[in-house]
Amino acid sequence: MADLLRQMPCAADFFTTLGLAIPPAEQSPAAYFVSLDAELLEDLGLEREGLEERFFAFIGLLESLQAGRSNALIESITILGGHDKSGRPEEFDLTIRPGEIVSIVGPTGSGKSRFLADIEWLAQGDTPTGRSVLINGELPDPGLRFSIDRKLVAQLSQNMNFVMDLSAEEFVTMHAESRMIEDPPGVTRTIIDLANELAGERFSPQTPVTALSGGQSRALMIADTSCLSTSPIVLIDEIENAGIDRKRAVRTLVDRNKIVLMATHDPILALMGDRRLVFKNGGISTVITTSPAERANLVRFEEMDARLNAVRHALRNGEMIEDI
Repeated sequence: MADLLRQMPCAADFFTTLGLAIPPAEQSPAAYFVSLDAELLEDLGLEREGLEERFFAFIGLLESLQAGRSNALIESITILGGHDKSGRPEEFDLTIRPGEIVSIVGPTGSGKSRFLADIEWLAQGDTPTGRSVLINGELPDPGLRFSIDRKLVAQLSQNMNFVMDLSAEEFVTMHAESRMIEDPPGVTRTIIDLANELAGERFSPQTPVTALSGGQSRALMIADTSCLSTSPIVLIDEIENAGIDRKRAVRTLVDRNKIVLMATHDPILALMGDRRLVFKNGGISTVITTSPAERANLVRFEEMDARLNAVRHALRNGEMIEDI
């Protein structure tokens, strides 16, 4: 038992959460479970039979988390077209690989959020759109759709509210520890530093998460997703409203080799995508590949955006806006 606890200290949590003492160093798990007092087990509501099996299942889960292997083999996702609200077939098959950005555009109510939900649920023709999602070109394991520890998709929605009474540092550290990260304090510092680079206004590690502004909250979650999440697919809903450095936020995720799909009305974000999906009437009407001319326009839009940001900065400082 001593070797196991030295290699995997969190294994002790199995015993403490059940109300059991941690086994002596020289005793094996099997011998420990046999030695437990029957009256103690009855008081704790435990059955001796099955304890060893539960323990090694717990160890297997810890090993899976440490290895981060659950999502290591995602090479592509493919979305097979379904139909729009009128039943008209969507004539596309879309394959996306790690490191790619796909933009999702269309008016309110055109089906963008439903599309993101289809991917999150790994739809198999059983959602209102009739779409199907393949992983590495094959039907996904049914267990993936409802798995808690093997989530393929991380979603950053428009709405974000914290209910925990924790500081930003405590919140991120708790998440890092739950992910079995080797250096939680170091990773926590990295995430908070990155979030401050993305946010328009800085916050300290001691700032309560409930006191973060909307932009700071989104920045913290993007940094957290980038550094801690093992989900290979990130869905983003209208990041342009977050008040953060949106271009860098997207690049941060792509640099981690994640597949990024984002619903957006922002021309810069839309043209950052390798492709963009145009939604109408609940379905995908067109798939556009970003052209070289659009890439050139992106540079001009970024210049215009930089000038507008300079004007916003001047307004905040109470300056006159006369020379543009």
